[in-house]
Amino acid sequence: MQKITPFLWFDTQAEAAAKFYTGIFKNSKMSAITRYGAGGPGPAGSVMTVKFKLLGQEFVGLNGGPHHKFTPAISFVINCDTQKEVDYYWKKLVAGGRPDQCGWLDDKFGVSWQIVPTILLELIGDKDQAKVARVMQAMIGMVKLDINALKRAAAKE
Repeated sequence: MQKITPFLWFDTQAEAAAKFYTGIFKNSKMSAITRYGAGGPGPAGSVMTVKFKLLGQEFVGLNGGPHHKFTPAISFVINCDTQKEVDYYWKKLVAGGRPDQCGWLDDKFGVSWQIVPTILLELIGDKDQAKVARVMQAMIGMVKLDINALKRAAAKE
């Protein structure tokens, strides 16, 4: 068992969200569902929690009702090595959701994701502050991040 497990509060969509996410990420699966009993706050027999793994990382989804909503203050970062990978995760996760700028999106359940090419961290960690400023300016103007555009911004003199 891992020491820290992300625990996501949904209104009533925990099972649907787990199915959605496990259908996107390889080596992912749903592993357990618990249901509310007669004395629980949810309808008896309805899904209370869903335990699932994404790329080996355990998550739990709770159907806790409408009391709490997701915000971009908490997000999940997906580090991508290629543009193909960026494009794949972007297309899958933004479906039914909402794109934002700088590689951020909210999926159809309201969960925030950052789809980030790993080269971005290299580029903004460069010692050349003019290069860093160009890359940051290029990134700020993007919705889905574009690796070639980031590299072109870094290469300009």
